[in-house]
Amino acid sequence: FFFGYPPITMSHVESRALLHNDVVPSWVQKTLLGVAAFLGCVALSAAAVATDRAMYDHGTALYAPVGQGIATVRPTTMARSVPMPITGSVQQQASVVMAASQEPTNAVPSGNGFALEGSHAAGWMFAPMAVLMAGLTAMVAMIRLSQRQASVVQKVATYQPRRWLMTSTAGLSQDELKKMVGYKSVDDHVRSGMVVGLGTGSTAAFAVERVGQKVASGELTDIICIPTSERTKEQAESLGIPLCTLNEKSHIDVSIDGADEVDPDWNLVKGGGGALLREKMVEIVSDKFICIVDESKLCPGLGPGFPLPVEITPFCHEHTMRVVAGLPAIAPYLKEAVLRMGSSSSNKPDGDNIAVTDNGNYIVDLHFKEMIKDAPAAAAQLKNTVGVVDHGLFIGMATEVIVAGSEGVYVMEKGQQ
Repeated sequence: FFFGYPPITMSHVESRALLHNDVVPSWVQKTLLGVAAFLGCVALSAAAVATDRAMYDHGTALYAPVGQGIATVRPTTMARSVPMPITGSVQQQASVVMAASQEPTNAVPSGNGFALEGSHAAGWMFAPMAVLMAGLTAMVAMIRLSQRQASVVQKVATYQPRRWLMTSTAGLSQDELKKMVGYKSVDDHVRSGMVVGLGTGSTAAFAVERVGQKVASGELTDIICIPTSERTKEQAESLGIPLCTLNEKSHIDVSIDGADEVDPDWNLVKGGGGALLREKMVEIVSDKFICIVDESKLCPGLGPGFPLPVEITPFCHEHTMRVVAGLPAIAPYLKEAVLRMGSSSSNKPDGDNIAVTDNGNYIVDLHFKEMIKDAPAAAAQLKNTVGVVDHGLFIGMATEVIVAGSEGVYVMEKGQQ
Protein backbone atom coordinates (compact mmCIF):
# COMPACT_ATOMS: atom_id res chain seq x y z
CA PHE A 1 0.00 0.00 0.00
CA PHE A 2 2.76 2.44 0.86
CA PHE A 3 5.25 2.01 -1.99
CA GLY A 4 5.05 3.21 -5.59
CA TYR A 5 4.12 0.89 -8.39
CA PRO A 6 6.66 0.08 -11.14
CA PRO A 7 6.21 1.72 -14.54
CA ILE A 8 3.40 0.22 -16.59
CA THR A 9 4.52 -1.44 -19.80
CA MET A 10 2.03 -2.82 -22.28
CA SER A 11 2.44 -4.68 -25.52
CA HIS A 12 0.36 -3.75 -28.53
CA VAL A 13 -2.05 -6.63 -27.96
CA GLU A 14 -2.40 -5.88 -24.24
CA SER A 15 -3.08 -2.22 -24.91
CA ARG A 16 -5.76 -3.00 -27.46
CA ALA A 17 -7.39 -5.37 -24.98
CA LEU A 18 -7.32 -2.73 -22.26
CA LEU A 19 -8.77 -0.10 -24.57
CA HIS A 20 -11.57 -2.20 -26.03
CA ASN A 21 -12.42 -4.96 -23.53
CA ASP A 22 -14.37 -4.75 -20.28
CA VAL A 23 -12.35 -4.89 -17.07
CA VAL A 24 -13.33 -5.62 -13.47
CA PRO A 25 -15.43 -2.68 -12.16
CA SER A 26 -13.50 -0.35 -9.90
CA TRP A 27 -16.05 -0.62 -7.07
CA VAL A 28 -15.53 -4.39 -6.95
CA GLN A 29 -11.76 -3.93 -6.73
CA LYS A 30 -12.11 -1.33 -3.98
CA THR A 31 -14.55 -3.47 -2.00
CA LEU A 32 -12.38 -6.58 -2.17
CA LEU A 33 -9.28 -4.63 -1.20
CA GLY A 34 -11.04 -2.95 1.71
CA VAL A 35 -12.41 -6.25 3.04
CA ALA A 36 -8.99 -7.85 2.76
CA ALA A 37 -7.35 -4.97 4.63
CA PHE A 38 -9.98 -5.04 7.40
CA LEU A 39 -9.78 -8.82 7.87
CA GLY A 40 -6.01 -8.60 8.05
CA CYS A 41 -6.23 -6.01 10.82
CA VAL A 42 -8.83 -8.09 12.68
CA ALA A 43 -6.51 -11.08 12.58
CA LEU A 44 -3.66 -8.99 13.95
CA SER A 45 -5.93 -7.55 16.64
CA ALA A 46 -7.11 -11.01 17.73
CA ALA A 47 -3.54 -12.18 18.03
CA ALA A 48 -2.61 -9.12 20.08
CA VAL A 49 -5.61 -9.54 22.45
CA ALA A 50 -4.83 -13.24 22.93
CA THR A 51 -1.24 -12.37 23.77
CA ASP A 52 -2.42 -9.68 26.19
CA ARG A 53 -4.68 -12.08 28.07
CA ALA A 54 -2.04 -14.78 28.18
CA MET A 55 0.39 -12.31 29.71
CA TYR A 56 -1.83 -10.62 32.28
CA ASP A 57 -4.87 -12.76 33.20
CA HIS A 58 -2.89 -15.72 34.52
CA GLY A 59 -0.19 -13.84 36.38
CA THR A 60 0.01 -13.41 40.19
CA ALA A 61 1.28 -10.44 42.13
CA LEU A 62 4.14 -11.05 44.54
CA TYR A 63 4.27 -8.50 47.32
CA ALA A 64 7.55 -8.37 49.16
CA PRO A 65 8.01 -6.02 52.13
CA VAL A 66 10.95 -3.70 51.66
CA GLY A 67 12.17 -1.57 54.57
CA GLN A 68 9.71 -0.15 57.02
CA GLY A 69 6.23 0.35 55.59
CA ILE A 70 7.06 0.09 51.86
CA ALA A 71 6.51 -2.93 49.61
CA THR A 72 7.13 -3.36 45.90
CA VAL A 73 4.44 -4.98 43.76
CA ARG A 74 6.03 -7.16 41.05
CA PRO A 75 3.51 -9.19 39.03
CA THR A 76 5.52 -12.05 37.55
CA THR A 77 4.61 -11.16 33.97
CA MET A 78 4.66 -7.36 34.24
CA ALA A 79 7.71 -5.14 33.83
CA ARG A 80 6.45 -2.45 36.22
CA SER A 81 6.75 -1.93 39.99
CA VAL A 82 4.22 0.01 42.06
CA PRO A 83 5.26 1.15 45.57
CA MET A 84 2.58 0.82 48.29
CA PRO A 85 2.58 1.87 51.93
CA ILE A 86 2.41 -0.92 54.57
CA THR A 87 1.43 -0.33 58.21
CA GLY A 88 1.25 -2.65 61.20
CA SER A 89 3.41 -5.30 62.74
CA VAL A 90 5.64 -7.79 61.02
CA GLN A 91 3.00 -10.53 61.41
CA GLN A 92 0.41 -8.29 59.76
CA GLN A 93 2.81 -7.59 56.90
CA ALA A 94 3.45 -11.29 56.42
CA SER A 95 -0.27 -12.07 56.32
CA VAL A 96 -0.77 -9.33 53.77
CA VAL A 97 1.95 -10.84 51.60
CA MET A 98 0.38 -14.30 51.71
CA ALA A 99 -3.09 -12.98 50.94
CA ALA A 100 -1.89 -10.78 48.13
CA SER A 101 0.06 -13.57 46.53
CA GLN A 102 -3.19 -15.45 45.99
CA GLU A 103 -5.13 -12.50 44.58
CA PRO A 104 -5.50 -12.03 40.80
CA THR A 105 -3.53 -9.15 39.32
CA ASN A 106 -6.64 -7.07 38.75
CA ALA A 107 -7.68 -7.18 42.43
CA VAL A 108 -7.54 -4.05 44.58
CA PRO A 109 -7.24 -5.08 48.28
CA SER A 110 -9.12 -2.85 50.72
CA GLY A 111 -7.82 -1.23 53.80
CA ASN A 112 -4.12 -1.36 52.92
CA GLY A 113 -3.82 1.46 50.35
CA PHE A 114 -2.99 -0.87 47.45
CA ALA A 115 -3.23 0.72 43.98
CA LEU A 116 -2.78 -1.96 41.32
CA GLU A 117 -4.02 -1.24 37.74
CA GLY A 118 -6.37 -3.83 36.20
CA SER A 119 -4.80 -5.54 33.21
CA HIS A 120 -8.20 -6.04 31.55
CA ALA A 121 -8.24 -2.30 30.81
CA ALA A 122 -5.49 -2.78 28.25
CA GLY A 123 -7.62 -5.29 26.35
CA TRP A 124 -10.69 -3.04 26.33
CA MET A 125 -8.60 -0.10 25.16
CA PHE A 126 -7.02 -2.13 22.38
CA ALA A 127 -10.32 -2.99 20.66
CA PRO A 128 -11.23 0.55 19.45
CA MET A 129 -7.57 1.11 18.49
CA ALA A 130 -7.67 -2.01 16.31
CA VAL A 131 -10.86 -0.84 14.60
CA LEU A 132 -9.30 2.58 14.01
CA MET A 133 -6.17 0.97 12.57
CA ALA A 134 -8.28 -1.19 10.26
CA GLY A 135 -10.18 1.86 9.03
CA LEU A 136 -7.01 3.85 8.38
CA THR A 137 -5.39 0.95 6.54
CA ALA A 138 -8.46 0.48 4.36
CA MET A 139 -8.50 4.22 3.60
CA VAL A 140 -4.84 4.16 2.55
CA ALA A 141 -5.55 1.11 0.40
CA MET A 142 -8.38 2.95 -1.36
CA ILE A 143 -6.12 5.95 -2.04
CA ARG A 144 -3.35 3.78 -3.48
CA LEU A 145 -5.81 1.85 -5.64
CA SER A 146 -7.26 5.09 -6.96
CA GLN A 147 -3.76 6.31 -7.82
CA ARG A 148 -3.03 3.05 -9.60
CA GLN A 149 -6.24 3.26 -11.63
CA ALA A 150 -5.51 6.89 -12.52
CA SER A 151 -2.06 5.83 -13.76
CA VAL A 152 -3.58 3.12 -15.93
CA VAL A 153 -6.16 5.54 -17.33
CA GLN A 154 -3.46 8.08 -18.13
CA LYS A 155 -1.34 5.41 -19.82
CA VAL A 156 -4.25 4.30 -21.96
CA ALA A 157 -5.23 7.88 -22.78
CA THR A 158 -1.73 8.72 -24.01
CA TYR A 159 -1.08 5.36 -25.69
CA GLN A 160 -0.29 5.64 -29.37
CA PRO A 161 -1.24 2.52 -31.32
CA ARG A 162 1.65 0.84 -33.11
CA ARG A 163 2.21 2.40 -36.53
CA TRP A 164 1.95 -0.45 -38.98
CA LEU A 165 3.70 -0.01 -42.29
CA MET A 166 2.83 -3.41 -43.74
CA THR A 167 0.79 -6.39 -42.57
CA SER A 168 0.31 -10.05 -43.52
CA THR A 169 3.90 -11.26 -43.10
CA ALA A 170 2.96 -14.59 -41.55
CA GLY A 171 4.98 -17.51 -42.88
CA LEU A 172 7.83 -15.42 -44.27
CA SER A 173 11.43 -16.47 -43.63
CA GLN A 174 13.90 -14.27 -41.77
CA ASP A 175 15.59 -13.24 -45.02
CA GLU A 176 12.22 -12.34 -46.53
CA LEU A 177 11.42 -10.20 -43.48
CA LYS A 178 14.80 -8.47 -43.79
CA LYS A 179 14.14 -7.77 -47.46
CA MET A 180 10.71 -6.37 -46.68
CA VAL A 181 11.95 -3.98 -43.98
CA GLY A 182 14.96 -2.93 -46.11
CA TYR A 183 12.81 -2.08 -49.10
CA LYS A 184 10.20 -0.29 -46.96
CA SER A 185 12.79 1.94 -45.28
CA VAL A 186 14.05 3.17 -48.66
CA ASP A 187 10.53 3.68 -50.05
CA ASP A 188 9.54 5.81 -47.03
CA HIS A 189 12.67 7.83 -46.36
CA VAL A 190 14.87 8.23 -49.46
CA ARG A 191 14.04 10.98 -51.97
CA SER A 192 15.74 12.46 -55.01
CA GLY A 193 18.49 14.99 -54.30
CA MET A 194 19.44 13.43 -50.96
CA VAL A 195 22.80 12.40 -49.53
CA VAL A 196 22.26 8.89 -48.17
CA GLY A 197 24.37 6.79 -45.82
CA LEU A 198 24.43 3.11 -46.77
CA GLY A 199 24.82 0.67 -43.88
CA THR A 200 26.57 -2.68 -43.68
CA GLY A 201 25.12 -6.10 -42.92
CA SER A 202 22.60 -8.63 -44.12
CA THR A 203 19.57 -6.36 -43.54
CA ALA A 204 21.20 -3.16 -44.81
CA ALA A 205 22.18 -4.99 -48.00
CA PHE A 206 18.51 -5.14 -49.00
CA ALA A 207 18.20 -1.35 -48.51
CA VAL A 208 21.22 -0.86 -50.80
CA GLU A 209 19.61 -3.18 -53.31
CA ARG A 210 16.42 -1.12 -53.26
CA VAL A 211 18.30 2.14 -53.76
CA GLY A 212 20.00 0.57 -56.78
CA GLN A 213 16.65 -0.50 -58.24
CA LYS A 214 15.21 3.01 -57.89
CA VAL A 215 18.31 4.65 -59.35
CA ALA A 216 18.19 2.28 -62.31
CA SER A 217 14.50 2.93 -62.92
CA GLY A 218 14.95 6.71 -62.75
CA GLU A 219 12.69 7.05 -59.72
CA LEU A 220 15.64 8.46 -57.72
CA THR A 221 17.71 11.18 -59.37
CA ASP A 222 20.48 13.50 -58.28
CA ILE A 223 21.25 11.20 -55.34
CA ILE A 224 24.66 10.44 -53.87
CA CYS A 225 25.49 7.82 -51.24
CA ILE A 226 28.24 7.19 -48.70
CA PRO A 227 29.04 3.52 -47.96
CA THR A 228 30.09 2.38 -44.49
CA SER A 229 32.32 -0.51 -45.54
CA GLU A 230 34.27 -1.92 -48.46
CA ARG A 231 31.61 -4.62 -48.93
CA THR A 232 28.83 -2.04 -49.17
CA LYS A 233 30.96 0.03 -51.54
CA GLU A 234 31.40 -2.94 -53.86
CA GLN A 235 27.66 -3.72 -53.81
CA ALA A 236 26.69 -0.10 -54.50
CA GLU A 237 29.16 0.20 -57.38
CA SER A 238 27.79 -2.97 -58.95
CA LEU A 239 24.30 -1.43 -58.85
CA GLY A 240 25.39 1.87 -60.40
CA ILE A 241 24.77 3.98 -57.29
CA PRO A 242 26.75 7.27 -57.26
CA LEU A 243 29.16 7.30 -54.30
CA CYS A 244 31.35 9.70 -52.35
CA THR A 245 32.97 9.86 -48.91
CA LEU A 246 32.70 12.11 -45.88
CA ASN A 247 35.58 14.10 -47.32
CA GLU A 248 33.20 15.39 -50.00
CA LYS A 249 29.95 15.43 -47.98
CA SER A 250 30.03 16.01 -44.22
CA HIS A 251 26.27 16.37 -43.93
CA ILE A 252 23.96 13.41 -44.63
CA ASP A 253 20.18 13.59 -44.99
CA VAL A 254 19.39 10.02 -43.98
CA SER A 255 21.29 6.82 -43.17
CA ILE A 256 19.77 3.35 -43.22
CA ASP A 257 21.46 0.53 -41.35
CA GLY A 258 20.74 -2.60 -39.36
CA ALA A 259 21.63 -3.55 -35.77
CA ASP A 260 22.58 -6.65 -33.82
CA GLU A 261 20.59 -5.68 -30.71
CA VAL A 262 17.97 -3.00 -29.96
CA ASP A 263 16.75 -2.20 -26.44
CA PRO A 264 13.45 -0.42 -25.56
CA ASP A 265 15.20 3.00 -25.55
CA TRP A 266 16.56 2.47 -29.09
CA ASN A 267 20.11 1.97 -27.84
CA LEU A 268 21.89 -0.35 -30.25
CA VAL A 269 24.71 -2.86 -30.45
CA LYS A 270 26.28 -2.77 -33.90
CA GLY A 271 29.50 -3.99 -35.47
CA GLY A 272 28.89 -7.69 -35.85
CA GLY A 273 30.04 -7.19 -39.44
CA GLY A 274 33.18 -5.34 -38.35
CA ALA A 275 32.26 -1.92 -39.80
CA LEU A 276 31.34 -0.19 -36.54
CA LEU A 277 33.78 2.74 -36.84
CA ARG A 278 32.70 3.80 -40.35
CA GLU A 279 29.06 3.18 -39.52
CA LYS A 280 29.24 5.46 -36.51
CA MET A 281 31.14 8.17 -38.40
CA VAL A 282 28.46 8.24 -41.11
CA GLU A 283 25.40 7.91 -38.91
CA ILE A 284 26.45 10.49 -36.32
CA VAL A 285 26.33 13.24 -38.97
CA SER A 286 22.98 12.14 -40.42
CA ASP A 287 19.80 14.12 -39.90
CA LYS A 288 17.93 10.82 -39.67
CA PHE A 289 19.27 7.39 -38.79
CA ILE A 290 16.72 4.71 -39.69
CA CYS A 291 17.51 1.43 -37.96
CA ILE A 292 16.01 -1.63 -39.69
CA VAL A 293 15.80 -5.01 -37.92
CA ASP A 294 13.71 -8.13 -37.63
CA GLU A 295 12.06 -8.99 -34.32
CA SER A 296 14.84 -11.38 -33.29
CA LYS A 297 17.07 -8.33 -32.65
CA LEU A 298 14.77 -6.78 -30.02
CA CYS A 299 15.85 -7.30 -26.40
CA PRO A 300 15.03 -5.96 -22.91
CA GLY A 301 18.64 -4.90 -22.36
CA LEU A 302 21.97 -4.89 -24.19
CA GLY A 303 24.65 -7.49 -23.52
CA PRO A 304 23.74 -11.17 -23.30
CA GLY A 305 22.06 -11.46 -26.69
CA PHE A 306 25.02 -10.45 -28.85
CA PRO A 307 28.73 -9.84 -28.15
CA LEU A 308 29.70 -6.16 -28.04
CA PRO A 309 32.49 -5.44 -30.57
CA VAL A 310 35.22 -2.99 -29.64
CA GLU A 311 37.72 -1.83 -32.27
CA ILE A 312 41.22 -1.45 -30.83
CA THR A 313 44.68 -0.60 -32.16
CA PRO A 314 47.02 -3.51 -32.96
CA PHE A 315 49.74 -1.93 -30.79
CA CYS A 316 49.75 -3.73 -27.39
CA HIS A 317 46.30 -5.10 -28.09
CA GLU A 318 46.47 -7.61 -25.21
CA HIS A 319 47.04 -4.75 -22.77
CA THR A 320 44.07 -2.86 -24.21
CA MET A 321 41.89 -5.96 -23.90
CA ARG A 322 42.71 -6.24 -20.17
CA VAL A 323 41.97 -2.56 -19.59
CA VAL A 324 38.63 -2.84 -21.40
CA ALA A 325 37.66 -5.96 -19.46
CA GLY A 326 38.34 -4.16 -16.18
CA LEU A 327 36.23 -1.05 -16.79
CA PRO A 328 33.73 -0.43 -13.91
CA ALA A 329 30.67 -0.39 -16.19
CA ILE A 330 31.83 -3.55 -18.00
CA ALA A 331 33.58 -5.87 -15.53
CA PRO A 332 30.60 -6.87 -13.26
CA TYR A 333 28.62 -8.21 -16.23
CA LEU A 334 31.40 -9.52 -18.46
CA LYS A 335 31.82 -13.22 -19.14
CA GLU A 336 34.87 -13.04 -21.37
CA ALA A 337 36.69 -10.82 -23.88
CA VAL A 338 37.58 -12.62 -27.13
CA LEU A 339 39.88 -11.35 -29.86
CA ARG A 340 38.18 -11.77 -33.26
CA MET A 341 39.94 -14.26 -35.51
CA GLY A 342 39.71 -14.89 -39.26
CA SER A 343 37.37 -12.54 -41.11
CA SER A 344 36.50 -9.21 -39.52
CA SER A 345 32.99 -9.45 -40.95
CA SER A 346 31.96 -12.23 -38.54
CA ASN A 347 32.34 -12.67 -34.80
CA LYS A 348 32.55 -16.44 -35.30
CA PRO A 349 36.19 -17.64 -35.57
CA ASP A 350 36.83 -18.67 -39.16
CA GLY A 351 40.62 -18.49 -39.43
CA ASP A 352 43.91 -18.73 -37.56
CA ASN A 353 44.98 -15.11 -38.03
CA ILE A 354 43.76 -12.07 -36.11
CA ALA A 355 40.89 -10.36 -37.93
CA VAL A 356 41.78 -6.95 -39.37
CA THR A 357 39.14 -4.28 -40.08
CA ASP A 358 38.91 -2.04 -43.14
CA ASN A 359 40.80 0.52 -41.05
CA GLY A 360 43.68 -1.84 -40.17
CA ASN A 361 42.58 -2.40 -36.56
CA TYR A 362 41.66 -5.40 -34.41
CA ILE A 363 38.26 -6.20 -32.84
CA VAL A 364 37.67 -7.65 -29.38
CA ASP A 365 34.19 -9.09 -28.79
CA LEU A 366 32.86 -8.68 -25.26
CA HIS A 367 30.60 -11.57 -24.23
CA PHE A 368 28.30 -10.72 -21.33
CA LYS A 369 26.68 -13.03 -18.80
CA GLU A 370 23.97 -10.51 -17.94
CA MET A 371 22.54 -7.20 -19.16
CA ILE A 372 24.69 -4.08 -19.01
CA LYS A 373 23.07 -2.01 -16.28
CA ASP A 374 24.25 1.38 -17.58
CA ALA A 375 24.91 1.28 -21.32
CA PRO A 376 25.64 5.04 -21.65
CA ALA A 377 28.27 4.80 -18.89
CA ALA A 378 29.83 1.76 -20.58
CA ALA A 379 29.94 3.65 -23.88
CA ALA A 380 31.64 6.66 -22.28
CA GLN A 381 34.23 4.55 -20.45
CA LEU A 382 35.08 2.58 -23.59
CA LYS A 383 35.45 5.76 -25.64
CA ASN A 384 37.77 7.28 -23.02
CA THR A 385 40.09 4.26 -22.97
CA VAL A 386 43.40 4.86 -24.70
CA GLY A 387 43.89 2.17 -27.32
CA VAL A 388 40.19 1.88 -28.11
CA VAL A 389 39.35 3.30 -31.53
CA ASP A 390 35.57 2.97 -31.10
CA HIS A 391 32.90 0.57 -29.87
CA GLY A 392 29.62 -0.94 -31.01
CA LEU A 393 27.33 0.85 -28.55
CA PHE A 394 25.19 3.36 -30.48
CA ILE A 395 23.52 5.33 -27.69
CA GLY A 396 20.67 7.70 -28.59
CA MET A 397 21.58 7.81 -32.28
CA ALA A 398 18.58 6.13 -33.92
CA THR A 399 15.72 8.43 -34.92
CA GLU A 400 13.41 5.57 -35.94
CA VAL A 401 13.45 1.79 -35.59
CA ILE A 402 11.54 -0.20 -38.21
CA VAL A 403 10.84 -3.82 -37.27
CA ALA A 404 9.79 -6.75 -39.43
CA GLY A 405 7.82 -9.25 -37.37
CA SER A 406 5.37 -12.09 -37.67
CA GLU A 407 2.40 -9.68 -37.75
CA GLY A 408 3.90 -7.21 -40.21
CA VAL A 409 6.34 -4.33 -40.54
CA TYR A 410 5.95 -1.61 -37.92
CA VAL A 411 7.70 1.33 -36.29
CA MET A 412 8.93 0.40 -32.83
CA GLU A 413 7.65 2.64 -30.03
CA LYS A 414 10.43 4.14 -27.95
CA GLY A 415 10.35 2.99 -24.35
CA GLN A 416 8.10 0.03 -25.16
CA GLN A 417 9.14 -3.40 -23.89
